[in-house]
Amino acid sequence: VQRMLAMAKVGPNDYVIDLGSGDGRIVREAARTHGARGFGVEHDPELVARSQELARREGIADKVTFMAQDLFETDISDATVVTMYLFPEINLRLRPRLLKLNPGTRIVSHDFDLGDWAPDAVEKLYSKDKYGASGGDSTVFLWTVPANIAGRWSWRLEIVGQVLDYELTAVQRFQKVDAQVRVGGETKPVRDVRVHGNEVSFTLLSEVKGSTVRQSFSGRATGDGIQGSVILSGARPQGAAHWTGQRSEA
Repeated sequence: VQRMLAMAKVGPNDYVIDLGSGDGRIVREAARTHGARGFGVEHDPELVARSQELARREGIADKVTFMAQDLFETDISDATVVTMYLFPEINLRLRPRLLKLNPGTRIVSHDFDLGDWAPDAVEKLYSKDKYGASGGDSTVFLWTVPANIAGRWSWRLEIVGQVLDYELTAVQRFQKVDAQVRVGGETKPVRDVRVHGNEVSFTLLSEVKGSTVRQSFSGRATGDGIQGSVILSGARPQGAAHWTGQRSEA
């Protein structure tokens, strides 16, 4: 539990939702030691009652809530962190809903992954309390919900006195993106594309007035827009500029 919360960097501004909360230990720990608010959903009413009683004893009943209901019918849209210790087939059924959460939402799973959605981080540890206190290894997986940047984007920049029109096409699967861009009518490869939550970055090499210019783009994606900065480096141009991309086709 402690490793899961540490990997997700849970803090006082977080709202942690635990799917299949058992006795509420993840949510209670998040509130008690990290100052977060929390919600646990559990199908067993007796475990919900125990969770509520333990939270009352620990003085955190004002920060956590527990309910007995179907986790597939639970609204998780406000979560900033989702935690799970569920079987693989349940994780896969949940995956489409998890991908629709706000970009930047962290998802942490104990022992079971999300299929071919590769985790951003994996940690292994030994727990003496696992398997009825007989001890065993645990694996903790962390994902960050990526912004959806798939589609066609366009923007304009002035570099060394030359106005250039850009059109970027991106194909995305989870946080992995392949992209190419047309600049001044020529197709250029896009390198080092990275999407982490709302944060987007990529690099483009192009020829401007006979000089190779490295353009390092970074920005924040919000809906159909990306705003950020581009750092220019090369033999002649040096400096930075603001850029705003607009999605014209999803």
